[in-house]
Amino acid sequence: MTENTNVTVTVSENGPYEIVGDVEILDANGVLIRETTKTFLCRCGHSAKKPYCDGAHKKFDFQDSGLAPE
Repeated sequence: MTENTNVTVTVSENGPYEIVGDVEILDANGVLIRETTKTFLCRCGHSAKKPYCDGAHKKFDFQDSGLAPE
């Protein structure tokens, strides 16, 4: 991806981060894992497919409002 466009990250209530826009996901060494326009990233820490969400937040009853701190 060469052109920068807007990317929106939405924090879901009791769920993952939803990322929409042209994004590149890199590993800790800077190696490209995926280019995508929409993905869901784990926020609960229990996903077996990190960094992606696999729905584990439901099994582990992850609770977070997804709202910005006051």
